[in-house]
Order: sequence, then structure tokens, then C-alpha cells
Amino acid sequence: MDKVCVIGLGSWGSALALTLCKNGYEVHMWTRNQSQANEINTTRENSRFLPGVIFPKEIKISTDLESVIKDSKIIVLAVPSQAVRSVVKQIKHVVKEDQILVDVAKGLERETGLRLSQVVKEELPNNEYVTLSGPSHAEEVSRFMPTTLVAASPNLEIAEIVQDAFMNPQLRVYTNPDIIGVELGGALKNIIAFGAGMCDGLGYGDNAKAALMTRGITEMGRLGVAMGAHVTTFTGLSGIGDLIVTCTSMHSRNRRAGILMGEGKSLEETLKEVDMVVEGIVATEVAYKVGKKLNIDLPITNAIYSVLYENAKPEETVRALMTRSKKNEMEEVVNNGFVHN
Repeated sequence: MDKVCVIGLGSWGSALALTLCKNGYEVHMWTRNQSQANEINTTRENSRFLPGVIFPKEIKISTDLESVIKDSKIIVLAVPSQAVRSVVKQIKHVVKEDQILVDVAKGLERETGLRLSQVVKEELPNNEYVTLSGPSHAEEVSRFMPTTLVAASPNLEIAEIVQDAFMNPQLRVYTNPDIIGVELGGALKNIIAFGAGMCDGLGYGDNAKAALMTRGITEMGRLGVAMGAHVTTFTGLSGIGDLIVTCTSMHSRNRRAGILMGEGKSLEETLKEVDMVVEGIVATEVAYKVGKKLNIDLPITNAIYSVLYENAKPEETVRALMTRSKKNEMEEVVNNGFVHN
């Protein structure tokens, strides 16, 4: 039985640990929180993040990072995006070059604007790396509801190892060599989901949300291509797929946060109420800055940035979006690479 480890005991890391255990792996999980480790080892439940889901006794929970990593075939990095670098710095002295790193966070590093694969490669340049992404709520994966994901790596052989590790009758995993597109899809859709939540909080209907999602995927593709992604990736699981699930579900922290701000709550009040990491907030800041640097038109991202960081009123930003100069949809689609002449 191969050993694998999951670094991080949030909802998504926990759901994937349950999947790997079901698939026959020896699963070890790490948390820096001793009380959380004690709770799960005692009650077999992660009550804060996955209430009602029982952890099999075979899953080992520890605060000893070195012992968790030792001899693991796959190391799953399941910490928030802004913590990835610090965690990798913490483990780099014990990680062996034949261990595969799998990152499951969806974000961009605030200080550098780097994708998470770039962050990890700066710290552990010799390890194979896979991004695991796609339309997936931990609440459903942990209960083995049908879900599809994508394992992205330019090294197809390594992507297939990860594909095989996670696949079962309830979890279907595809591979994709476009790691840039998969990472950006996972990060940028959180921005659009935040906007979808604001629409809901403002009391707008299905028409507004459909428009936001459709124009949002165009905007994601526009920025993604400028950053080196393949445009077709944004029509797949980590693009449209993840956008749909994140914009429409109350499981989505980004959508919930957007709803609260649309209802008039401050950012501080919103974060306190959600009480979990909202990746779209930092992603908005990073995408806004990258868009300015590359001179990419990102009207939705810019509007959400103005709400989060410039105290703009949500309803005013919607009006500004709706009264922009007129455009030809198909001309823009052709120019941005979604179809070719």
C-alpha cells in the first residue's frame, strides 16, 4: 500500500484525503493545529470544515510534518494559496526529489503575482508538480457524489500517476498539459464568482448572472492567453466548469462573500461572517495589477477591484459596466482567440 500525505486539514484537503483512503492508499494528514488533530483523532470528524463527515480510522492525523511527508509517494498541498510558499519552505529540507507534489489551492501569490506552480518551483525546482483543479465542492466530494477534476502538468506521465491516484467510480479525473490555463482558470473564476454573488446580494435576477458568467469567461480567457495559457482550456473543467459551480452554489465562499457585500456589508464584516479563506479577494488584486501591466481590458475584474479596494458601491459598478461603449460580440471573440479566421 503506497503512502500519500495531505498538508492541510481544511475542507478540500479533508475531502481529498477521504478519496485517497477510499482508493486504498495509506493516508497521513498534517495540521499545525494540535486541537484540530486531537478532535479528529478522537471524534473522527472535522467539525469546523466538514461537519457530519466521518473520517475512517485508517487516516492518520499528525502535527509532525516530517513524519507525515517521509516515504509519501504523493504530497498534496492543500493550504490556502497565500500560505503555499511558507509551507513549501518549511518542508523543502525533508522532501525527496522522487516525491510528486500536487497543489489543490486556487489562487495567485499576492506579493509576486506568480501562479502557484511557479511559487513551488522556486522553492523545490527538481520535483514533479501537478495542479489538481476543476468544478468541485469539498462538501460533495467528501460524500462521494459524482465529480470531475483535471490533473494538469506538462509531463503527461506524472499527470497520469495523479489521475490514477484520485480516480474512482465517483471521481473522474482528466489530464491536461496546459498547467498555466488550468491554474489561471481556478484562480480567475473566483473573481467572477464574487461578482455573481454581488449580483445576488443586490437582488438582480438570472439575466444579470448569465451575462456576468458569459462575459466573465471571455475575460478569463483574454487575460489567460496574455499570460501564456491555451484559450481552449477555459472552455473545459477548470474554466467554464469551475465557473459554473462557483457562481451558482452556496457552497462557494466567493459567491457567499459577494452576496454579503452586495447586501451592503463591509469587507471586514464579510470575511468575519464567511470565516474561511476567500481566494477571490486576493485574486482580484493580482489580476487587476497584471491586467494593467499587460494593458488587458478587464472590465469585470476592474469593477470588483473598485468595490473591494476603492470603496465603490456595488450598484454603481454595475451601472458603469452596463453603460460602457457598444461593442460587437463576435469581433471581440475573434480578436481574443476564441475562434480563428
